[in-house]
Amino acid sequence: MFHPFLAQLRRHQVPVSLREYLTFLEGLTTGLCLYDLEAFYFFARTSLVKNEAHIDRFDQAFSTIFQGVEELSLEDVVTALDLPQDWLTKLAETTLTDTEKAEIAGTGSFEQLMETLRQRLEEQKSRHQGGNKWVGTAGRSPFGAYGYNPEGVRIGQDRSREKRAVKVWDRREFRNFDDSLELGTRNIKVALRRLRQWVREGAEAELDLDHTIRASADAGYIDVKTRPERRNGVKLLLFLDVGGSMDAHVAMVDELFSALKTEFRQFRHFYFHNCLYEEVWTENRRRFTDKIPTWDILNQYGSDYRCIFVGDAAMSPYEIAIKGGANEHWNEETGEVWLRRARSQWPRHIWLNPAPERYWEHTRSTAMISDIFDNRMFPLTLEGITRATKALS
Repeated sequence: MFHPFLAQLRRHQVPVSLREYLTFLEGLTTGLCLYDLEAFYFFARTSLVKNEAHIDRFDQAFSTIFQGVEELSLEDVVTALDLPQDWLTKLAETTLTDTEKAEIAGTGSFEQLMETLRQRLEEQKSRHQGGNKWVGTAGRSPFGAYGYNPEGVRIGQDRSREKRAVKVWDRREFRNFDDSLELGTRNIKVALRRLRQWVREGAEAELDLDHTIRASADAGYIDVKTRPERRNGVKLLLFLDVGGSMDAHVAMVDELFSALKTEFRQFRHFYFHNCLYEEVWTENRRRFTDKIPTWDILNQYGSDYRCIFVGDAAMSPYEIAIKGGANEHWNEETGEVWLRRARSQWPRHIWLNPAPERYWEHTRSTAMISDIFDNRMFPLTLEGITRATKALS
Protein backbone atom coordinates (compact mmCIF):
# COMPACT_ATOMS: atom_id res chain seq x y z
CA MET A 1 0.00 0.00 0.00
CA PHE A 2 3.04 2.32 0.36
CA HIS A 3 4.33 1.84 -3.18
CA PRO A 4 2.74 5.15 -4.34
CA PHE A 5 4.54 6.90 -1.45
CA LEU A 6 7.88 5.45 -2.57
CA ALA A 7 7.20 6.49 -6.17
CA GLN A 8 6.28 10.03 -5.06
CA LEU A 9 9.51 10.34 -3.08
CA ARG A 10 11.49 9.45 -6.17
CA ARG A 11 9.50 11.94 -8.27
CA HIS A 12 10.55 14.61 -5.76
CA GLN A 13 14.19 13.45 -6.12
CA VAL A 14 14.50 11.98 -2.63
CA PRO A 15 17.06 9.14 -3.09
CA VAL A 16 15.38 6.24 -1.25
CA SER A 17 16.99 2.83 -1.65
CA LEU A 18 15.21 -0.53 -1.45
CA ARG A 19 17.03 -1.28 1.84
CA GLU A 20 15.65 1.90 3.43
CA TYR A 21 12.16 1.19 2.17
CA LEU A 22 12.25 -2.32 3.66
CA THR A 23 13.45 -0.87 6.98
CA PHE A 24 10.50 1.54 6.87
CA LEU A 25 8.05 -1.36 6.32
CA GLU A 26 9.70 -3.39 9.08
CA GLY A 27 9.22 -0.55 11.54
CA LEU A 28 5.53 -0.27 10.66
CA THR A 29 5.11 -4.03 11.13
CA THR A 30 6.47 -3.80 14.68
CA GLY A 31 3.91 -1.10 15.53
CA LEU A 32 6.24 1.88 16.09
CA CYS A 33 3.63 4.49 15.10
CA LEU A 34 0.13 3.04 15.20
CA TYR A 35 -2.77 5.47 14.55
CA ASP A 36 -0.62 8.59 15.00
CA LEU A 37 -0.05 10.60 11.83
CA GLU A 38 2.61 12.86 13.38
CA ALA A 39 4.57 9.90 14.71
CA PHE A 40 4.23 8.20 11.31
CA TYR A 41 5.62 11.31 9.61
CA PHE A 42 8.70 11.48 11.84
CA PHE A 43 9.33 7.73 11.59
CA ALA A 44 9.05 7.82 7.78
CA ARG A 45 11.38 10.83 7.59
CA THR A 46 13.94 9.21 9.90
CA SER A 47 14.02 5.91 8.00
CA LEU A 48 13.81 7.22 4.43
CA VAL A 49 15.81 10.49 4.39
CA LYS A 50 19.61 10.33 4.55
CA ASN A 51 20.46 14.00 4.04
CA GLU A 52 19.02 17.13 5.69
CA ALA A 53 19.00 18.82 2.29
CA HIS A 54 16.24 16.41 1.16
CA ILE A 55 13.84 17.02 4.07
CA ASP A 56 11.91 19.74 2.27
CA ARG A 57 11.43 17.48 -0.77
CA PHE A 58 10.29 14.69 1.56
CA ASP A 59 7.72 17.04 3.11
CA GLN A 60 6.31 17.87 -0.32
CA ALA A 61 6.02 14.20 -1.29
CA PHE A 62 4.46 13.31 2.07
CA SER A 63 1.89 16.08 1.72
CA THR A 64 0.99 14.96 -1.81
CA ILE A 65 0.33 11.35 -0.76
CA PHE A 66 -1.26 11.79 2.65
CA GLN A 67 -3.17 15.04 2.22
CA GLY A 68 -6.73 14.54 3.46
CA VAL A 69 -5.99 11.58 5.73
CA GLU A 70 -6.91 13.72 8.73
CA GLU A 71 -10.30 14.44 7.14
CA LEU A 72 -11.62 10.87 7.29
CA SER A 73 -15.19 10.74 8.58
CA LEU A 74 -15.45 10.57 12.35
CA GLU A 75 -17.82 7.60 12.17
CA ASP A 76 -15.32 5.56 10.15
CA VAL A 77 -12.43 6.35 12.48
CA VAL A 78 -14.34 5.77 15.73
CA THR A 79 -15.64 2.45 14.42
CA ALA A 80 -12.16 1.25 13.51
CA LEU A 81 -10.01 2.60 16.32
CA ASP A 82 -9.81 3.09 20.05
CA LEU A 83 -9.15 6.84 19.92
CA PRO A 84 -6.99 8.60 22.55
CA GLN A 85 -8.92 11.00 24.74
CA ASP A 86 -7.02 14.09 23.52
CA TRP A 87 -8.21 13.43 19.95
CA LEU A 88 -11.82 13.40 21.11
CA THR A 89 -11.28 16.56 23.16
CA LYS A 90 -10.24 18.40 19.98
CA LEU A 91 -13.74 17.78 18.60
CA ALA A 92 -15.13 20.22 21.16
CA GLU A 93 -13.52 23.09 19.25
CA THR A 94 -15.70 26.17 19.51
CA THR A 95 -17.67 27.36 16.48
CA LEU A 96 -19.64 30.59 16.97
CA THR A 97 -21.92 32.65 14.76
CA ASP A 98 -20.99 36.22 13.81
CA THR A 99 -23.59 37.52 16.27
CA GLU A 100 -22.15 35.46 19.13
CA LYS A 101 -18.63 36.64 18.28
CA ALA A 102 -19.73 40.29 18.36
CA GLU A 103 -21.04 39.84 21.91
CA ILE A 104 -17.59 38.85 23.28
CA ALA A 105 -15.70 41.88 24.55
CA GLY A 106 -11.96 42.43 24.21
CA THR A 107 -9.63 42.49 27.21
CA GLY A 108 -8.26 46.02 26.95
CA SER A 109 -4.64 47.08 26.51
CA PHE A 110 -1.75 44.72 25.89
CA GLU A 111 -0.37 45.35 29.40
CA GLN A 112 -3.74 44.47 30.97
CA LEU A 113 -3.94 41.29 28.89
CA MET A 114 -0.48 40.09 29.98
CA GLU A 115 -1.12 40.96 33.65
CA THR A 116 -4.40 39.02 33.56
CA LEU A 117 -2.62 36.02 32.04
CA ARG A 118 -0.02 36.12 34.82
CA GLN A 119 -2.80 36.07 37.44
CA ARG A 120 -4.63 33.21 35.72
CA LEU A 121 -1.47 31.08 35.61
CA GLU A 122 -0.90 31.65 39.33
CA GLU A 123 -4.50 30.79 40.27
CA GLN A 124 -5.34 27.92 37.90
CA LYS A 125 -4.65 24.43 39.23
CA SER A 126 -6.27 22.10 36.66
CA ARG A 127 -7.25 21.67 33.02
CA HIS A 128 -10.25 23.71 31.83
CA GLN A 129 -12.50 23.55 28.78
CA GLY A 130 -15.32 25.69 27.44
CA GLY A 131 -15.28 28.72 29.73
CA ASN A 132 -14.85 32.49 29.74
CA LYS A 133 -12.03 32.93 32.27
CA TRP A 134 -9.39 30.25 32.63
CA VAL A 135 -6.56 29.11 30.32
CA GLY A 136 -8.18 26.25 28.43
CA THR A 137 -9.72 24.97 25.24
CA ALA A 138 -12.91 25.57 23.25
CA GLY A 139 -14.06 28.57 25.27
CA ARG A 140 -14.39 32.36 25.07
CA SER A 141 -11.48 33.11 27.37
CA PRO A 142 -8.66 35.25 25.91
CA PHE A 143 -6.17 32.52 26.89
CA GLY A 144 -5.89 29.05 25.36
CA ALA A 145 -6.72 27.14 22.20
CA TYR A 146 -9.57 26.28 19.83
CA GLY A 147 -11.91 28.91 21.22
CA TYR A 148 -12.73 32.49 20.28
CA ASN A 149 -11.87 35.93 21.66
CA PRO A 150 -11.33 39.19 19.73
CA GLU A 151 -7.95 39.73 21.47
CA GLY A 152 -6.09 36.94 23.19
CA VAL A 153 -2.97 34.85 23.75
CA ARG A 154 -2.93 31.61 21.78
CA ILE A 155 -1.45 28.72 23.80
CA GLY A 156 -1.24 25.10 22.64
CA GLN A 157 -2.84 25.30 19.19
CA ASP A 158 -1.21 23.93 16.05
CA ARG A 159 -2.17 26.80 13.71
CA SER A 160 -4.09 30.05 13.46
CA ARG A 161 -7.87 29.81 13.09
CA GLU A 162 -9.24 33.33 13.54
CA LYS A 163 -5.98 35.32 13.00
CA ARG A 164 -6.79 37.49 16.02
CA ALA A 165 -4.20 36.49 18.63
CA VAL A 166 -2.05 39.39 19.82
CA LYS A 167 0.59 36.95 21.11
CA VAL A 168 1.34 33.27 20.45
CA TRP A 169 2.95 31.33 23.28
CA ASP A 170 4.03 28.19 21.46
CA ARG A 171 7.25 26.62 20.26
CA ARG A 172 6.54 26.10 16.57
CA GLU A 173 8.73 24.51 13.93
CA PHE A 174 9.32 26.29 10.62
CA ARG A 175 11.04 24.95 7.53
CA ASN A 176 13.76 26.59 5.44
CA PHE A 177 12.91 27.96 2.02
CA ASP A 178 14.06 25.66 -0.79
CA ASP A 179 16.92 27.14 -2.82
CA SER A 180 16.85 24.24 -5.32
CA LEU A 181 13.42 25.15 -6.66
CA GLU A 182 13.57 26.12 -10.34
CA LEU A 183 9.99 26.05 -11.62
CA GLY A 184 8.69 29.60 -12.03
CA THR A 185 11.97 31.33 -11.16
CA ARG A 186 13.04 32.31 -14.67
CA ASN A 187 10.82 35.39 -14.88
CA ILE A 188 11.93 36.48 -11.41
CA LYS A 189 15.57 36.25 -12.52
CA VAL A 190 14.78 38.44 -15.53
CA ALA A 191 13.16 41.03 -13.24
CA LEU A 192 16.23 41.00 -10.98
CA ARG A 193 18.67 41.81 -13.78
CA ARG A 194 18.35 45.53 -13.08
CA LEU A 195 20.42 44.89 -9.93
CA ARG A 196 23.39 43.49 -11.81
CA GLN A 197 26.65 45.46 -11.66
CA TRP A 198 29.32 43.59 -13.55
CA VAL A 199 32.88 43.71 -12.24
CA ARG A 200 35.98 41.74 -13.19
CA GLU A 201 37.55 39.84 -10.32
CA GLY A 202 39.40 36.64 -9.49
CA ALA A 203 42.09 34.77 -11.47
CA GLU A 204 42.67 35.48 -15.14
CA ALA A 205 40.62 32.62 -16.56
CA GLU A 206 38.65 34.17 -19.44
CA LEU A 207 39.87 34.74 -23.01
CA ASP A 208 40.23 38.45 -23.87
CA LEU A 209 39.59 38.19 -27.61
CA ASP A 210 40.11 41.88 -28.54
CA HIS A 211 43.38 42.13 -26.63
CA THR A 212 44.54 38.78 -28.08
CA ILE A 213 43.96 40.01 -31.65
CA ARG A 214 45.86 43.26 -31.06
CA ALA A 215 48.74 41.53 -29.26
CA SER A 216 49.01 38.83 -31.96
CA ALA A 217 49.08 41.46 -34.73
CA ASP A 218 51.87 43.36 -32.98
CA ALA A 219 53.91 40.23 -32.19
CA GLY A 220 53.47 38.44 -35.52
CA TYR A 221 52.36 35.23 -33.78
CA ILE A 222 49.39 34.07 -31.69
CA ASP A 223 49.72 35.84 -28.34
CA VAL A 224 46.81 34.70 -26.16
CA LYS A 225 45.64 37.20 -23.53
CA THR A 226 43.28 36.45 -20.66
CA ARG A 227 41.43 38.52 -18.07
CA PRO A 228 39.38 37.93 -14.91
CA GLU A 229 35.81 36.79 -15.40
CA ARG A 230 32.96 39.24 -15.03
CA ARG A 231 30.82 38.66 -11.95
CA ASN A 232 27.85 40.39 -10.45
CA GLY A 233 29.36 42.64 -7.80
CA VAL A 234 26.12 43.45 -5.96
CA LYS A 235 26.05 42.45 -2.27
CA LEU A 236 22.66 41.41 -0.97
CA LEU A 237 21.11 40.69 2.44
CA LEU A 238 17.76 38.91 2.60
CA PHE A 239 15.58 38.80 5.73
CA LEU A 240 12.71 36.28 5.47
CA ASP A 241 9.60 36.10 7.64
CA VAL A 242 8.63 32.45 8.26
CA GLY A 243 5.76 30.64 9.96
CA GLY A 244 2.23 31.68 10.86
CA SER A 245 0.42 33.53 8.08
CA MET A 246 3.51 33.21 5.84
CA ASP A 247 2.76 29.49 5.40
CA ALA A 248 0.24 30.45 2.71
CA HIS A 249 3.01 32.11 0.66
CA VAL A 250 5.74 29.45 0.89
CA ALA A 251 5.69 28.48 -2.80
CA MET A 252 6.02 32.10 -3.97
CA VAL A 253 8.85 32.88 -1.55
CA ASP A 254 10.61 29.62 -2.52
CA GLU A 255 10.80 30.87 -6.11
CA LEU A 256 12.17 34.26 -5.05
CA PHE A 257 14.74 32.67 -2.72
CA SER A 258 15.92 30.27 -5.41
CA ALA A 259 16.29 33.08 -7.96
CA LEU A 260 18.19 35.36 -5.58
CA LYS A 261 20.62 32.66 -4.50
CA THR A 262 21.35 31.83 -8.14
CA GLU A 263 21.79 35.43 -9.31
CA PHE A 264 23.91 36.90 -6.50
CA ARG A 265 27.22 35.43 -5.41
CA GLN A 266 27.60 37.79 -2.44
CA PHE A 267 24.31 36.80 -0.83
CA ARG A 268 23.38 36.20 2.80
CA HIS A 269 19.97 35.29 4.20
CA PHE A 270 18.45 35.30 7.68
CA TYR A 271 15.06 34.32 9.09
CA PHE A 272 12.79 36.13 11.53
CA HIS A 273 9.19 35.69 12.65
CA ASN A 274 6.70 38.50 11.96
CA CYS A 275 9.03 41.39 12.84
CA LEU A 276 12.76 41.95 13.27
CA TYR A 277 13.97 41.77 16.89
CA GLU A 278 17.23 41.21 18.76
CA GLU A 279 17.98 37.79 17.20
CA VAL A 280 17.72 36.10 13.79
CA TRP A 281 18.71 32.65 12.52
CA THR A 282 19.80 30.86 9.34
CA GLU A 283 18.37 27.36 9.96
CA ASN A 284 14.75 27.05 11.01
CA ARG A 285 15.20 23.59 12.47
CA ARG A 286 17.82 25.00 14.86
CA ARG A 287 16.31 28.40 15.45
CA PHE A 288 15.98 27.91 19.22
CA THR A 289 19.62 26.87 19.68
CA ASP A 290 21.63 28.66 16.95
CA LYS A 291 20.43 32.24 17.07
CA ILE A 292 22.48 35.17 15.79
CA PRO A 293 22.33 38.55 17.56
CA THR A 294 20.93 41.15 15.19
CA TRP A 295 23.59 43.57 16.40
CA ASP A 296 26.22 41.20 14.97
CA ILE A 297 24.55 41.36 11.55
CA LEU A 298 24.32 45.17 11.71
CA ASN A 299 28.03 45.40 12.59
CA GLN A 300 29.30 42.75 10.17
CA TYR A 301 27.68 43.84 6.90
CA GLY A 302 28.47 47.33 5.66
CA SER A 303 26.20 49.93 4.13
CA ASP A 304 27.29 48.83 0.64
CA TYR A 305 24.93 45.85 0.99
CA ARG A 306 21.42 46.09 -0.41
CA CYS A 307 18.77 44.81 2.00
CA ILE A 308 15.47 43.05 1.20
CA PHE A 309 12.83 42.14 3.79
CA VAL A 310 10.19 39.59 2.73
CA GLY A 311 7.00 39.18 4.76
CA ASP A 312 3.25 39.72 4.66
CA ALA A 313 3.53 42.25 7.54
CA ALA A 314 0.33 40.74 9.03
CA MET A 315 0.60 40.67 12.81
CA SER A 316 -0.65 42.34 15.93
CA PRO A 317 0.34 46.05 15.99
CA TYR A 318 1.74 45.34 19.48
CA GLU A 319 4.51 43.27 17.86
CA ILE A 320 5.80 46.40 16.15
CA ALA A 321 5.11 49.14 18.67
CA ILE A 322 5.18 47.64 22.20
CA LYS A 323 7.97 46.17 24.34
CA GLY A 324 7.08 42.54 25.08
CA GLY A 325 4.62 42.39 22.20
CA ALA A 326 6.60 39.83 20.17
CA ASN A 327 5.33 36.31 19.57
CA GLU A 328 7.18 33.48 21.32
CA HIS A 329 9.45 35.65 23.50
CA TRP A 330 9.64 38.87 25.48
CA ASN A 331 11.36 41.63 23.49
CA GLU A 332 13.12 44.37 25.46
CA GLU A 333 13.02 46.76 22.49
CA THR A 334 10.16 47.23 20.02
CA GLY A 335 10.18 45.81 16.51
CA GLU A 336 10.04 49.34 15.10
CA VAL A 337 13.36 50.18 16.78
CA TRP A 338 15.08 47.21 15.12
CA LEU A 339 13.54 47.90 11.70
CA ARG A 340 14.73 51.51 11.82
CA ARG A 341 18.23 50.35 12.78
CA ALA A 342 18.26 48.07 9.73
CA ARG A 343 17.06 50.92 7.52
CA SER A 344 19.80 53.19 8.84
CA GLN A 345 22.55 50.59 8.36
CA TRP A 346 21.51 49.65 4.81
CA PRO A 347 20.12 52.78 3.05
CA ARG A 348 19.25 50.79 -0.08
CA HIS A 349 16.42 48.67 1.30
CA ILE A 350 12.92 47.48 0.39
CA TRP A 351 10.14 45.30 1.79
CA LEU A 352 8.53 42.69 -0.52
CA ASN A 353 5.02 41.62 0.51
CA PRO A 354 3.61 38.33 -0.89
CA ALA A 355 0.03 39.24 0.13
CA PRO A 356 -2.09 40.83 -2.65
CA GLU A 357 -1.69 44.61 -2.57
CA ARG A 358 -5.45 45.18 -2.45
CA TYR A 359 -5.54 43.63 1.04
CA TRP A 360 -2.80 45.76 2.60
CA GLU A 361 -5.10 48.60 3.68
CA HIS A 362 -7.17 46.20 5.80
CA THR A 363 -4.24 45.27 8.08
CA ARG A 364 -3.04 47.93 10.50
CA SER A 365 0.40 46.34 10.92
CA THR A 366 1.01 46.43 7.16
CA ALA A 367 0.42 50.18 7.10
CA MET A 368 2.74 50.63 10.09
CA ILE A 369 5.65 48.78 8.46
CA SER A 370 5.06 50.54 5.15
CA ASP A 371 5.35 53.87 7.00
CA ILE A 372 8.56 52.74 8.74
CA PHE A 373 10.00 51.90 5.30
CA ASP A 374 8.86 55.23 3.82
CA ASN A 375 6.42 53.40 1.53
CA ARG A 376 9.20 51.25 0.04
CA MET A 377 6.93 48.20 0.28
CA PHE A 378 6.26 46.38 -2.99
CA PRO A 379 4.07 43.38 -3.88
CA LEU A 380 5.83 40.07 -4.57
CA THR A 381 4.80 40.03 -8.24
CA LEU A 382 6.93 40.44 -11.35
CA GLU A 383 5.76 44.04 -11.69
CA GLY A 384 6.42 44.64 -8.00
CA ILE A 385 9.91 43.12 -8.19
CA THR A 386 10.68 45.31 -11.19
CA ARG A 387 9.69 48.42 -9.21
CA ALA A 388 11.59 47.17 -6.18
CA THR A 389 14.84 46.58 -8.06
CA LYS A 390 14.57 50.09 -9.50
CA ALA A 391 14.27 51.44 -5.95
CA LEU A 392 17.27 49.37 -4.83
CA SER A 393 19.36 50.61 -7.74
